[in-house]
Amino acid sequence: MSTALKLRELIRSGTHRMGELEILSDTYGYPYVLCHMADAELAAEPAFGGLDLHEGPADARDLSTYSEDGIYRFTKGQTNLKRGWVMALGNEDDLRLAIDQFYPACLGLFLAQQDGVLEIENLRDKLNRQTGMYRFARSISDAGAQKLVTEVCGPAHNCAKKILWQLDPATPLEDSPASRFNGIPGDLPDSEAIPLLCREACNHFVAECRKAAKAEFDAKAAAG
Repeated sequence: MSTALKLRELIRSGTHRMGELEILSDTYGYPYVLCHMADAELAAEPAFGGLDLHEGPADARDLSTYSEDGIYRFTKGQTNLKRGWVMALGNEDDLRLAIDQFYPACLGLFLAQQDGVLEIENLRDKLNRQTGMYRFARSISDAGAQKLVTEVCGPAHNCAKKILWQLDPATPLEDSPASRFNGIPGDLPDSEAIPLLCREACNHFVAECRKAAKAEFDAKAAAG
């Protein structure tokens, strides 16, 4: 079954949320409509409640590139998707194309997890592959890495993804709001949403590891 058809079956089974996207079905002549989850009630009103209408998936990339205040969204998993728009889509293929631009690869990651074939890369493996200026990230301590998770990840820091990786195969992440977040913004049952999954530390986290590792090195040097 194609990814688009799997998506259709998920929606028919009651799924209507992915990240900050609300997925509406059979709305004013369109098979599918996307909007920001905070605009769902408006989107269900006549004329889509005055929201800016975009027909087809072509504008999804532009809508997801900048936040409401014009800040560049360096990772699409950030919880600052702009509001005020609605996207009308004619079929499952267009819906999949739009979702893949709002949240690149996230639908495929979820389906791979459901099929038991999702590959996860732990943090040490990711850091050990770094070269150039980022090779110094390898030296971050376990305690430093655990602390960074609480300072960089999770909804408190604008990330909507569920962390699947550990520090290494023997070292899970310590319990925290970031490590236990389920990848579903808003108060929804798991059966009604497709979670955003983090299968490996993002480049932003790696960059923060480098900064933290340097701070650890400088602190040791100052201590003599």
